[in-house]
Amino acid sequence: MSFIWPPMLLSLLLVPILAIAYLRLMGRRAAAGSRLGTTRLTEGASGRRVGAHRHLPPAIFLVATALLLAALARPTVVLALPHMEGTVILAFDVSTSMLADDLKPSRMDAAKRAAGIFVGGQPSTIQIGVVAFSDGALIVQQPTTVQVDVLAAIDRLAPQGGTSLGEGMFASLSAIAGRPIVIDPEASEEDLFALDIGYFGSAVIVLLSDGEHTSRSDPISVAQLAANAGVRVLPIGIGSADGTTLEIEGYRVATALNEPLLSAIATVTDGAYFRAADEAELAAVYEAIDLRLAIDGEEVEVTALVAAAAMLLLVVGAGLTMRWFGRVP
Repeated sequence: MSFIWPPMLLSLLLVPILAIAYLRLMGRRAAAGSRLGTTRLTEGASGRRVGAHRHLPPAIFLVATALLLAALARPTVVLALPHMEGTVILAFDVSTSMLADDLKPSRMDAAKRAAGIFVGGQPSTIQIGVVAFSDGALIVQQPTTVQVDVLAAIDRLAPQGGTSLGEGMFASLSAIAGRPIVIDPEASEEDLFALDIGYFGSAVIVLLSDGEHTSRSDPISVAQLAANAGVRVLPIGIGSADGTTLEIEGYRVATALNEPLLSAIATVTDGAYFRAADEAELAAVYEAIDLRLAIDGEEVEVTALVAAAAMLLLVVGAGLTMRWFGRVP
């Protein structure tokens, strides 16, 4: 327990003064009773001898006074309050393969609709950012608790180019860290593993992609970097394993869901892979995403509780006095 106004605790010096005054009063009454040779001073309202418990009401009054004086200092306690917190990065694959219509009306539109439902259901303590990736990656919206900004960023997404899962995860890590993470293009896999970007155990990357990786960068190596930073990656497979074809610039291109790669990314980061074969299933996947519960200590003022306890003791003390002595001092 701590206090907002600690100097007011000096008022507690009044408590021992009151206790000494009471003991002296009892001493004088005992001396007077000895001289008068009577027991009437220790009899209650019923005429029966009260005994030693006659000191109980004054003791209760003294404790109540101490609590009231302590309340003047405005006491606070730290309570462990569970709540959802952290950062979620929605990393959208915006490659041209997301134009495929094996999810209606298209993979991209279905992903955007379900993401909007997910954003609307998050508590205000969750920061949400948006990353778009194709051949490269761009942080479209820095992590924020302003859901309107997040929804607007999602709505602006449009498919184009190839797919680089590694670039998408790397940009997501930059958004989580709150600073650009620079890496040498010629860096080896060992150099990437040794890169220290900090630790973000309450951060999650939701990777929405069909998993068709067309870049030379290794997404598993970037996934290991995320794992070293405590960031879980939750890939959501968009589309069907059977795949479909779409026409791009006059060419018909086959595209299918690459589940093994997305599952491997989830395994490396201690995340979970989800498959969304249709829009309804995609929406259900978002509901299943676990954004771990955090417990933080929050300082709460308990002045009212301390004062209420003091008042309760005063009522109890007054009741005992009325019962035993027929009066309230």
